[in-house]
Amino acid sequence: MSEAIGEPLRADMFDPVCPSNLSPIRFGDKWAGMIIRCLEGGPRRFSELRVPMHDVTAKVLTQSLRTLERDGLISRTAHDTPVRRVTYDLTPLGRSMLVPMDAACAWMAANWDKLLDAREASIGLNQTA
Repeated sequence: MSEAIGEPLRADMFDPVCPSNLSPIRFGDKWAGMIIRCLEGGPRRFSELRVPMHDVTAKVLTQSLRTLERDGLISRTAHDTPVRRVTYDLTPLGRSMLVPMDAACAWMAANWDKLLDAREASIGLNQTA
């Protein structure tokens, strides 16, 4: 039984054409920003994180969670009663990442077309060389 804070995470929470691969701004590894966004509303279980992050393997998600925990951005809490379960939550340091992430997302939205044009021009140059 899931004990999520608030609404369940939506499977379509992240756009399949997510601009994170195009962004010159990265927060942690490839999945860290998405994990932080998933935890923005409160603690989540591993299985809850898998819903919107269905493209990441369990192994890679585990590695990303461990890295975020090591860096002090999330906390991992093991609950023994009534059934053993683990939840992940943002620490105050992790929560402080939300403001710069919002700024990066706004910058990406404002510059999306320019970034796409530059990427397409670069691909065209590489194909003619």
